Amino acid sequence: MPPKRSAAFPGHEPKCKRKMLTIKEKVELLDMLQERRSYAAVGRHYGINESTVRSIKKEEKNIRSTATVTFNKMAKRVITPRNKLIVKMESVLALWIHDCREENISLDTNTIRTKAMQLYDRTSTSTDFPTESGKFAASKGWFHTFQKHYGLKSVCLHGEAASADKAAAEDYVNNTFKEILKEGGYQSEQVFNMHETGLFWKRMPSRTFIMKEEATAPGFKAQKDRATLIMCGNAAGFMIKPGLIYKAKNPRALKNKNKNVLPVHWMHHPKACMTKILMRDWFHQCFIPEVKVYLAEKGIDFNVLLLMDNAGGHAVDITHDGIQVEFLPPSTASLIQPMDQGIIRAFKALYTRNSLQSLVEAMDMDEDFSLKESWHDYTIASCLKNIQKAITEMKTETLNACWEKLWPEVVHDYKGFSPDEIHHSAVDNAVRLAKILGGEGFSDMTAEDVNDLLDMHSLPLMDEDLEEEEQQRDEEEEVSEFLDRLKLTKSTENQRFDLNKEITEHEIKIAIRKLDPKKLQGQMDCQQRIIRPSRRF
Repeated sequence: MPPKRSAAFPGHEPKCKRKMLTIKEKVELLDMLQERRSYAAVGRHYGINESTVRSIKKEEKNIRSTATVTFNKMAKRVITPRNKLIVKMESVLALWIHDCREENISLDTNTIRTKAMQLYDRTSTSTDFPTESGKFAASKGWFHTFQKHYGLKSVCLHGEAASADKAAAEDYVNNTFKEILKEGGYQSEQVFNMHETGLFWKRMPSRTFIMKEEATAPGFKAQKDRATLIMCGNAAGFMIKPGLIYKAKNPRALKNKNKNVLPVHWMHHPKACMTKILMRDWFHQCFIPEVKVYLAEKGIDFNVLLLMDNAGGHAVDITHDGIQVEFLPPSTASLIQPMDQGIIRAFKALYTRNSLQSLVEAMDMDEDFSLKESWHDYTIASCLKNIQKAITEMKTETLNACWEKLWPEVVHDYKGFSPDEIHHSAVDNAVRLAKILGGEGFSDMTAEDVNDLLDMHSLPLMDEDLEEEEQQRDEEEEVSEFLDRLKLTKSTENQRFDLNKEITEHEIKIAIRKLDPKKLQGQMDCQQRIIRPSRRF
């Protein structure tokens, strides 16, 4: 058998090392070909074979497309453009999956693939994106790529309400949890439970006239604007400052306000949802400082047990000296997780009542009161005040009562303060306040209407809601990009745009719709101002 060829083998030249051109070099190579240079001449110039030059020429469209979007011109790999319709569908699908996970709705691979095809068909009929030949089949290969891209390590989720594991819950309460308490020597003040929930912060019962009018109006519906609220309390009945995840980092209503003094720990995410990164931020920047101060005031050692469910956005690698993090068994949260035992529903009932109370107070102070205008002026800042008020009104006995199923030994007498009693009292008061306001849907509001509203917070978004939320995010990104271009033009074109004067968000959106994106930069180079300065936004 002949010996293997090597660089040191006598009589043989060393094997040539393969040469890889960067994206920048490939673009320059293609420019040389456009100058009618021969393939052989271009190959000699770059030290590559003529066949390699021809291969690069065949990929000219992809190479130039990559060069226009990449930040690293020295990259050597070409990005193959994806179908824009599939990209948009995947973004909406990811939002739907997260929404289902938050509500513990059962999902599997087939369910997700079926939903993907439905969203693709719906998106293809509602957008102007060109559709490629062939029907989207949501194949296993596509799903694997989608799963990897969005970090879906497990899609086998179990619906809590439909398939709660009673045996696992009983075993955890009677054995596992007691062993954890014994080993750690925890007191009721040292054991905390955290759970997040969706909050449609600007929604009223659907029969009210302000909701009906908004439903028929064009554009994004404020009633579908939601935040994620993180609630955490201990077995002694103490609740720390809640965390809140909103879609905007600095909304107009909170402009120039110090986020550190807000009644919530402020976080932001384009989809207002919990992620592992935000989970770590809440854990280190909110939970640890709040609990340290609380235990220090009580004169208790910083030896803490934090219980959580196994939701997809919960990081499993969070650690800190003096804190033990434990995850409840799958499909047991609805049975034994303290925050799932009526406390969140009671909070939302209090929040709804407080929202109506703020409108009644505005009516008492203004002779020319308009319910429609007052509700229009209800901002995320107003929401935070009502969240703070609702949290303050939660009695220690009410929070302590939530632990009855998991840790009955620490629960005291809570007669008159149970979560159900607080919930019913808040709903009755909300109905009374609605009748004071009057108007269609308010004067005849019932407890059932309010309870239907509370149920809406726990339902996953419909397809049209997902699309509207995605569209709103796209518009906000367009506004941000437009402002960035204006700032760039200001610095490079002798300050042709006076950005010291504020412009409205509405005017920016109008300008974006009127301008052809390909001609936008040329339009910005003109001496004539496109947008007139106006009020602050």
